[in-house]
Amino acid sequence: MKFKEWIEHLQQHQLIGLRQYIITNPPWMTGALAGVMSVAMLQFGMWKPLEYLGYKTLFQIRESGILPNPGWDSRIAVIAIEPYSLQEYGKFPWPRNRYAELLAALKKSPPTAVGFDILFVDPSPKDDILASAIAANGKVVLARTTKEEPVPSLKAAAAGVGHIIHEPDSDGVSRSSKIFRAGIPNFGLAVTQRYNAANPQNPVLLPQPENMQEKNFWVNWPGKTENLSTYAFVDVVQGKIPADALTDKLVLVGMVATGFDRISSPLDQNTAGVYLYAALVDNLLNHRLLRRLPILLEILLLLGIGPLTSWVLCKRGVKERIAIALGLPVVWIVTAALLFGFYFWWIPIAAPIGTLILSGTALQLREQYEKQQLMRLFEKHVAPETAQLIWERKAEIFEQGELEPQELTATVLFMDIRSFTSISEKMPARDLLNWLNNYLEAMTDCIMDHGGVVDKYIGDAIMAVFGVPFCHSEYAEIQQDALNAVAACIAMHDKLHEINQQLRIDRKPLIKFGIGLHTGQLVAGSVGGSRRLNYSVIGDAVNVAARLEAMNKEIISDSPFNLLVTGRTFAYVRDRYEGQKVGSIQLRGKKEETVVYAILSEKH
Repeated sequence: MKFKEWIEHLQQHQLIGLRQYIITNPPWMTGALAGVMSVAMLQFGMWKPLEYLGYKTLFQIRESGILPNPGWDSRIAVIAIEPYSLQEYGKFPWPRNRYAELLAALKKSPPTAVGFDILFVDPSPKDDILASAIAANGKVVLARTTKEEPVPSLKAAAAGVGHIIHEPDSDGVSRSSKIFRAGIPNFGLAVTQRYNAANPQNPVLLPQPENMQEKNFWVNWPGKTENLSTYAFVDVVQGKIPADALTDKLVLVGMVATGFDRISSPLDQNTAGVYLYAALVDNLLNHRLLRRLPILLEILLLLGIGPLTSWVLCKRGVKERIAIALGLPVVWIVTAALLFGFYFWWIPIAAPIGTLILSGTALQLREQYEKQQLMRLFEKHVAPETAQLIWERKAEIFEQGELEPQELTATVLFMDIRSFTSISEKMPARDLLNWLNNYLEAMTDCIMDHGGVVDKYIGDAIMAVFGVPFCHSEYAEIQQDALNAVAACIAMHDKLHEINQQLRIDRKPLIKFGIGLHTGQLVAGSVGGSRRLNYSVIGDAVNVAARLEAMNKEIISDSPFNLLVTGRTFAYVRDRYEGQKVGSIQLRGKKEETVVYAILSEKH
């Protein structure tokens, strides 16, 4: 098999520059391209739906108790404007003295802060009453938007103002809110600032506007909203809650009734917007806002995963690849879950796993493409087994230009046509070549159909090997190679009978052959020099088989197959085939003669 010659032939016909392709495009580059593709998908938002699903799944896993669950901070409570309160006080919006009544009721159980997640942007006749109640309380935080702020009298009386602007993600879930917007603090931050005002000796570290402009909070939802202390507005006003239920609490007042200010969280598909700010207050008090990788680091992560995956997978077998392909995503998911549960990191899940899959798939497609090209290149020159060997050891071929030698035990076959020289002198060259090729093709099919590999054609002679390219060391394997070789010889005899029948009809010379088989030690590998190589077998076994083939001209036996085998080969096949001892030969360098047998028939 002339590897380099065939590669050059392939390139000359512009089928594919396979050697240059493999050398100049190592497997890790396939992964690198997969990484670049993944980054492009990241930039176009194509990973977002899966990342959002991963976000929700992490919260659901934590809520199930598999991961540590912090739960809602007990210092937070919600006063809800819910259906019962609306039934008692009428349709919303209410007159503002209702809120003054709430603040008056809270004097019995004074909170640390009271945040109204309600917009008071339009003047009303009761503003003075509410403004007086807000001023008397001294701890009230009001809500606003970027363009709309509370009426001046209420704003002047309030202890703070915060924006309530947030944009849900494309799947409808509220995951984030800006810490500062146009210099205005988030409503949750403004409420938490009142905690620091009430606890100057033990304040919590809060974001400052100089380094947080337009940055997002990533909300770490503490749990389902039903688990947060929530009281009906009317019950608080009428004193129907425990006397100290709201003492020193950070209280948020908001609309909870269906149809008003609805949002989705990863744990509650339909809940009230006030709980988003309750979650932010919880996160700020406990320093457990979710942390995310900077976008640059995420890009570098994806660019690194691609080539690393290809490098890890490229020299692995199918089973190892499957194990790695299944194991790495599991390891990454477990890592993401642990970082989320213990350290409040939300790292990407879909994009890294997707990059791994892209890289593995790209590597598989690349190898499939290379294999198709390589097999197409060699399919008319070598047996499928040898082509498979070439594929598995392609790195040696393309990087070193040859295959490393290997020792093995195999059965060697030599055969040639009797009186070929005289036949060739009587036939025109074109007819002779067609006559010969028809014979060689038929014999080759018989050899390959029985697991043999045609090593070379030597004029009219064929040298074939049974037991390459894969090394056989077990007795049963070596025996099977010998059995296959004999079966191939019998098949060739039967096929030759058919060929000769057609040759008689065509009035062309009939063919008679002789075959020699020997089983022994060989060395298989690349034979030749730097400019021309053959993959072949060498060793004493080759010489013995060649000697036996020549003996067919001298020995007369009862064999119908013109097939001679050595005693060693016959020892492997005697349980299935009848044989006749026909002589012995003295081989150079051996003390004992080699016994020769003729195969007579298959046992029944």
